[in-house]
Amino acid sequence: MRIPRLALMAGALATVLFAGTAHAATSAPAYKPVLAKSPIYKTGKLGLGTCEEPKVQSGSLDEVRSYLDVVLDCLNAAWEPKVKKAGFAFAKPALQVIDKPGAATGCGKYPADAQAIYCSLNKKITFLVSPNVVEEPGDLILMAVLAHEYGHHIQQLTGMFKARTTYNGKNAARVLDETRRLELQAECLSGVFMGNVWHSLNRRQGEFDYLVKHGGTGFDLSVIGVKVENWGEKTHGSAANIGRWLKRGFDTESAGGCNTWKAPKSQVS
Repeated sequence: MRIPRLALMAGALATVLFAGTAHAATSAPAYKPVLAKSPIYKTGKLGLGTCEEPKVQSGSLDEVRSYLDVVLDCLNAAWEPKVKKAGFAFAKPALQVIDKPGAATGCGKYPADAQAIYCSLNKKITFLVSPNVVEEPGDLILMAVLAHEYGHHIQQLTGMFKARTTYNGKNAARVLDETRRLELQAECLSGVFMGNVWHSLNRRQGEFDYLVKHGGTGFDLSVIGVKVENWGEKTHGSAANIGRWLKRGFDTESAGGCNTWKAPKSQVS
C-alpha cells in the first residue's frame, strides 16, 4: 500500500480556491436542514454485505476500468435502497476512466492534480489511471477513491450540493468550512461502504488501517512540495481528520455516522 500521490478534489468543488483569504470563525455556523438533518442519516446500516472484488495486478487502463465497473455496481446496489428509503430519487452515476488529464468531464477539463473527480452537473465520476495509481497488486486505494467520489454522488442525490453557500468574494471562510465538511463526509461515506463489505473482500485489516493512518484518500499537498496556502487542508481537512472520518464510516457502516455538519470545528479542520 502507499500514500495517494495527490489530494482528491470533487469536480464541483475543485474550482474553489481562496489562498490566504480564510479565517476561522469564533463559533460554529448553523447549516441548512438539508445538510445537517438529512433523512439519509436515519436509514441505518448498509445492507449489501458482499462485493466480489476483482483482482488487479498490472494497473492497466482496461484492468482498472473493469475493476471500477464491478465496484460501482456494488456501490449502486448498496446505496440505492438507502437513498430511496430517505425519500429521494435514485440515479446511477456515470463513470469515465481516462489515462491523462484534460478530458471533458461536464465540469470543465480534467485537472492535472486529482486522482478522481465527481461532476454534479452530469452525475459523472471521472477516474484518472495515472502510471502509479496501483503501486502494489490489490491496492485498496482504487476502491477507497471510487467510494469517496460516490459519496459526492450521494450528496448530490440528497440535495446537499445545491445547499452549499455560493462564494461572493467575502465569505471564503464559510465556503471553505462547508467544502471541508462535504469532503470529510464523502470520506466517511467511503468508509461506510468499505466497512459494510469488508469481510467479503479477503483483505487484511492492516490495509485499511494504513489508509486511516496516512490520511485516507487525500493529504496536504505541501508534503510533495506544492505550496498553495495549505490547499489540501483548507479544502479536505487535515490528514488526521480525513483518517478519523474514514474510520468512523467504516465502524458505523451507516450514513448516520457521517453527519459532519454537527461536528465541532476541531474535527473538520
